[in-house]
Amino acid sequence: MAGDYRIAVLASGRGSNLQAIIDAIAAGRLDARVAGVFSDRPAAPALRRAREAGIPGSAVSPKDWPDRDSWETALFERIAAVAPDLVVCAGYMRLIGPAAVAAWAGRMINIHPSLLPAFTGLHTHRQALEAGVAEHGCSLHFVTTELDGGPVISQARVPVLPGDDEAGLAARVLGREHPLMLATLRLLAAGRIRLSSSAVMFDGEPLPAPLRLDSADLLHRPDLQPD
Repeated sequence: MAGDYRIAVLASGRGSNLQAIIDAIAAGRLDARVAGVFSDRPAAPALRRAREAGIPGSAVSPKDWPDRDSWETALFERIAAVAPDLVVCAGYMRLIGPAAVAAWAGRMINIHPSLLPAFTGLHTHRQALEAGVAEHGCSLHFVTTELDGGPVISQARVPVLPGDDEAGLAARVLGREHPLMLATLRLLAAGRIRLSSSAVMFDGEPLPAPLRLDSADLLHRPDLQPD
């Protein structure tokens, strides 16, 4: 049975992270429920995934509103109506305005396909390859008004291999996004992670560095890792 921790998911695209959340809840690996799925694109496959899982889905298209502020107000009014404990931006491709960020401070997270603060914005895999880095990965962070600049909660790393192209690297990172999302959501749902005015708190203590994913089921504090 799904738990009482309520998640709203914002997605613009295919919804693979959403599907990972749905599957984990169904399998009893995440004690939460998806209260609603929301998108800026009526044709987003994420909404189809929501319908197939019996989850309420809603699209609020910017073109149906006279300006950005009125559109985003309408979107977040629908989100608020399902009373989520957490808003998860999972492949949501728009910046979120200051009013919504302020209203949901500490209750909205985003997954980004890079090891932040490196490679913010779009085309992160291309950026990583052009920079010649040895490691790439993904990050889960609290949402602020700064693009991909909010406090980082957790990260998962992958090696950049000789001969990698964007597609191959992207697929390898995506394979880590799903377990990173689920492991972090388990900690959030359990109340072990929260955002204070100055830091990400983990079990009541400031987190000195992002949690690191070492397996599909467990996040470890980086300062406790063996060399």
